[in-house]
Amino acid sequence: MSRLSTQGANATGRTAELFAAIKSKLGKVPNAYDAIGSNSPVALEALLNFDAALVNTSLSKQEIEVVKLAVSEVAGCDYCLAAHTLMGKMAGLSPEAILAARRGTATGDAKLDALSTFVRTVVGTTGTVPQPVVDAVKAAGYTDAQVVDTIYAISSITFTNLVNRINDTAVDFPKAPA
Repeated sequence: MSRLSTQGANATGRTAELFAAIKSKLGKVPNAYDAIGSNSPVALEALLNFDAALVNTSLSKQEIEVVKLAVSEVAGCDYCLAAHTLMGKMAGLSPEAILAARRGTATGDAKLDALSTFVRTVVGTTGTVPQPVVDAVKAAGYTDAQVVDTIYAISSITFTNLVNRINDTAVDFPKAPA
């Protein structure tokens, strides 16, 4: 049950405009966007713009989804795991690669494995990220630009993870396998 207020079809003003744009693109307004936009249309608009820019970074769609899956697994966000399991499939990740990215096990792609390990370390530790972790992601073929773009992707999914964990957002996508 949601802990934050939602407006859904009763939204007005800028929230209604954002919801209409989302619905025209996705066919519905996902519960996470309803919770965000109903309470802060500024935050929803910023998130949508942030994610729209993310697709223009140096990361592929598959890499972006690996980042979002790994962060959501570490955070324990069942909503984002469900959403990004679906998005990962749409980006061309196999069900096995999706589970491996979440769990930090081998996907069959050494570069994606290094990315998942890097992300899990960045979000799962405090203080300075150890040099060997940075060296490993670079040795796998990631550039400094891609490291920064990875942090950008981490920032995006961290916001939605936090909203959904606070809100206990009802999952409106097929649940992610355990």
